[in-house]
Amino acid sequence: MKIILICPFENEVSIKTSFEILKLILIEKIHVSVDKNLYKAFKKLDQNIEINIYDNLNLSADFLFCIGGDGSMLKAVSFLKQNQIPILGINIGRVGFLTGIQKEKLNSGIHSLKSKNYSLVNRDLLTLKINRKINLEFPYALNEITVSRKNTASLVSIETSIDKIKLSKYWADGLIIATPTGSTGYNLSSGGPIMLPETPSMLITPIAAHNLNVRPLVIPNDSIIELKVDGQGTGSDHFLSLDSKLISIPYKTKIIISRASFSVKTVQFQKNEFYNDLSEKLFWGLDKRN
Repeated sequence: MKIILICPFENEVSIKTSFEILKLILIEKIHVSVDKNLYKAFKKLDQNIEINIYDNLNLSADFLFCIGGDGSMLKAVSFLKQNQIPILGINIGRVGFLTGIQKEKLNSGIHSLKSKNYSLVNRDLLTLKINRKINLEFPYALNEITVSRKNTASLVSIETSIDKIKLSKYWADGLIIATPTGSTGYNLSSGGPIMLPETPSMLITPIAAHNLNVRPLVIPNDSIIELKVDGQGTGSDHFLSLDSKLISIPYKTKIIISRASFSVKTVQFQKNEFYNDLSEKLFWGLDKRN
């Protein structure tokens, strides 16, 4: 088995944890490749450690091991781009909805991979087109694409159409277009519904809408959403974010959002793992009355 090991947030704690994970992997006689920065960091901890450096993503790799939490997994998507290597997220963060295993259970996880006792979850991404030039190397999002106000306390108006049919003009702090994967993120904290990652849908969720009758909307994942943002406050720009990537663009820019032509594959070890995550990570049912 061949893997690529990444640690998107390279701080002292994560490097030490990554090194512990690396040693567990090497005990299992697995071929491991890392980037140059991680290689140098590991060599400082143990000059005799035997690992490889990759220059480009090796499509012959069986898995990408991503160490961290949900933020690391989002960065892993940008790292992989359109390469279809399955990602196993090793959680050393807090919630870790996207990760597949806690670091304490990695040994059993590796044995499950070797025995092919796992399944893959296909996760849709969103892609973005706008009618202006922007410096965005990877115009895709695994969780959500969001438009929101900038440098103003005033609401923004967001003209919204689906498949060229006018839906609404939202008066709000912003609007979230989320995938089912992203339903447990910003969408959830803004009152949107939770969806299983495999659900063929997209979510439109307003952020603090002025009209209380406005509610989140679930639409088919083959829909094409068009947005145009305007405002009455100071400034002439608004924010546009793709997961953790944030840029500023002018008002009245035409923003077109649709499902990407490729998906991301993540590893899971238990059947109906998402249902278990809801109870364990969102504390569903943990009430003294139950």
